[in-house]
Amino acid sequence: MKLLYEGKAKQLFECEDPNQIYVHYKNSATAFNGVKKEEFEQKGVLNNSITSLIFDYLAKNGVKTHFIKKVNDTDQICQHVQIVPLEVIIRNIVAGSMATKYGIEEGRVLAKPVFELSYKNDALNDPLINNDHAVALGIVSESELEDIKQQALKINELLKALFLKANLTLVDFKIEFGKTKDGEIILADEISPDTCRLWEVGTQEKLDKDRFRRDLGGVMDAYREVLRRLENV
Repeated sequence: MKLLYEGKAKQLFECEDPNQIYVHYKNSATAFNGVKKEEFEQKGVLNNSITSLIFDYLAKNGVKTHFIKKVNDTDQICQHVQIVPLEVIIRNIVAGSMATKYGIEEGRVLAKPVFELSYKNDALNDPLINNDHAVALGIVSESELEDIKQQALKINELLKALFLKANLTLVDFKIEFGKTKDGEIILADEISPDTCRLWEVGTQEKLDKDRFRRDLGGVMDAYREVLRRLENV
């Protein structure tokens, strides 16, 4: 298969059907826009399984996604979409960059979910932008942005409920959207401990990529635990 794109965590290959794309999950872990890198055995297997499970769950609850099927341990077939160059971030609890930027203690529960946008551009370090920037730059129209926001908030509620059943608190997460050939905006990319902050209910033990970012150790043990719990809810 022809390699179409290689990112930090995945490779995308063309399929015989031009409306589909073949996604391979790599074992690479990166942080701080690729400054910190490491390989973890089984990471691709775990993220592929977690994402497949979550996307199936979201689809059953009315969320349209690019996911079609899991084909083996590390690979899946998805609908071929044009990625909207926005990273959509939903925050339920203060953590990470929000705590650092605004001088707020990590762990404060927010009065309502915070909807954030970053311009997806590695060369610019994915800068934070506001809604007006996204429209002014021609990335999305106002109606498309409102659609993305409403989808993201719905996904947040569904994910909070799913993770709570697994005794996990969804602190925040990043998602991406893509446009189909018909112009419909649907959920794309992945949802995994790479893209979510997940804390153990009660202890607030981190079971996500912060274990890699902060050199806490046990990175793959945390990912395996997330998958184990999700498979048993």
